[in-house]
Amino acid sequence: MKAMIFAAGLGTRLKPLTDTMPKALVPVAGKPLLQHTIEKLIAGGFNEIIINVHHFADMIVDFVETNNRFGIRIEFSDEREKLLDTGGAIKKAAWFFDDDQPFLIHNVDILSNIDLRELVGHHQESLSMATLVCSTRETSRYLLFDESNRLRGWINEKTGEVKSPMPNIKPIEYQKLAFSGIHVMQPAIFLFMQD
Repeated sequence: MKAMIFAAGLGTRLKPLTDTMPKALVPVAGKPLLQHTIEKLIAGGFNEIIINVHHFADMIVDFVETNNRFGIRIEFSDEREKLLDTGGAIKKAAWFFDDDQPFLIHNVDILSNIDLRELVGHHQESLSMATLVCSTRETSRYLLFDESNRLRGWINEKTGEVKSPMPNIKPIEYQKLAFSGIHVMQPAIFLFMQD
């Protein structure tokens, strides 16, 4: 199975640590976040990973190379010239997801006990274009879901901004959940991504 690790972020919330290293290499319990994520993916059955890089990109590449690519296929999506954010990063890495199989996206700074095999199985059974792992936790930004767990919009409670393809959406009518930074997608999603 294939996965992408988002490791290009600037790590501004972890300053001053990220003044000298990328967030992906910040140690937690004796190991860099990136190593925790790679090991979790391998344990979940993923044997091909692409990592997007931007902030201190060379340090991330060197870390992976020094660890013999953890014994699996690991590629890099270079965003050094311009940080592409979520959609742009996924689109740039589209070439990697060439097997018409669902793929997993995992933020490098997420540590969880979620069963990734179970998640992919659930995604495949649901026949969805995308499956997002969410939770009920405090945040300022929430995804809005209907009674069938279909994503209907997004709200930033600090600014009051609401985004939705549905006109006149009333956030109070929807379940508010916090996104975890882990999701599974079908390659067909690329057909909906415009330049």
